[in-house]
Order: sequence, then C-alpha cells, then structure tokens
Amino acid sequence: FMIRPDGAKNFTEAVRMCFVVIQNLKKIIHKKGFSVSVGDEGGFAPMISNNEDALKLIVQAIKKSGFINGKHISICLDVAANELIKKSKYSIHSKKFITVNESIKKYLKLVKKYKIKSIEDPFSENDWKAWHDLMKSVKKVQIVGDDLFVTNLERLKIGFLNNSSNSILIKLNQIGTVSETLEVIKFAQIIGYKTIISHRSGDSE
Repeated sequence: FMIRPDGAKNFTEAVRMCFVVIQNLKKIIHKKGFSVSVGDEGGFAPMISNNEDALKLIVQAIKKSGFINGKHISICLDVAANELIKKSKYSIHSKKFITVNESIKKYLKLVKKYKIKSIEDPFSENDWKAWHDLMKSVKKVQIVGDDLFVTNLERLKIGFLNNSSNSILIKLNQIGTVSETLEVIKFAQIIGYKTIISHRSGDSE
C-alpha cells in the first residue's frame, strides 16, 4: 500500500506531504495498538486481517493531514501477485482463492471506493490474459508492470501488443546493464507508457 502526492507542485512539497501523512498514519496505527516498526523499505506492517483495513487506515491518515484522498494524495497498490496464485486462481483479496474475473471485480470495487490511482503487478507475470482483461475494465488507473516486464524489452513488446498495462517499473539490476535499461525506457516512452524508476529494497529513501 503506497501513497502518491499528486497535489504537490514540486519535489520538496511532495516529500513534505508524504512525510506528514506517514507520521499521522504512524500515530493512528499506534493508537489502535498495532506495531509501528517498519521494514527495509520504510513501510509499516501492522497485523491487520484484510486489504480494506489497511486502506481505511491510510484514508484516515490522509484526512488527518488536511489532504483530500484522490486529489492531493492518491493511494497506489503493489500487489506482487506472483506470490498469490495457485492453479490459475488468486488469493489477493482474502485467503480464499478466486478466479481472475472475481479478482477484477474486487479490484474495481476498491478503485472506486478508495480512489486508487495505480496498481502494480495485479496478476502473475505470465497471466497475460488477466492483465489484458483488467486493462479493458479500468479507466484512468495506472497499471504497472514490474514482475511482468522485469525491465526486459522483449517482454515489454509482448505486453504492448497484448494491451497488458500502461506503465512499467524500471529496475536497472533486473536487466543488468545501463544501455539495456535506457533502451527499455526509450521504447516505453515511444509507446506512451509511464516509466517509474524504482529504488531497490534497503536503499535510502
């Protein structure tokens, strides 16, 4: 679960807005009796039971910070669905495994209810049809391929022809060289994809 400071006019303001929301989120989580320790990427990991519990906490923090969810601050998801698939079904929204179509319906519900603007890796890296079906179903949502593309030009070309996403996460270490990374970025820009340059786990903010 991530936040994106869409209302910021510059980088400094973007950092400030995120900092304020994160500090208020910390207070809300602590008040509810959850742990406020963070992982190596700086994210909280309270022991909560479902996605909506997490989203409600973030919405509260955005409001407490004086911002409007979906306007000043937007919520984004990194699902990492590779870890949540079994026999072509997904356990994204609960412990129960459900079909792709059922998963898409639940995504659409969350997008509408919580004004989610971006979803990264909503399905498994080789489930091209599921990605395509989600792209057909959503409007004005950034669908980001990370595990789907692994900063690989050939996979990006397949994704483009399949209409699998509209954005790509860029990780230099995935493809291995600066020149190949720049090739992927250039092609992504030509086809109209957004490019998101990623930090790596454990890096400084």
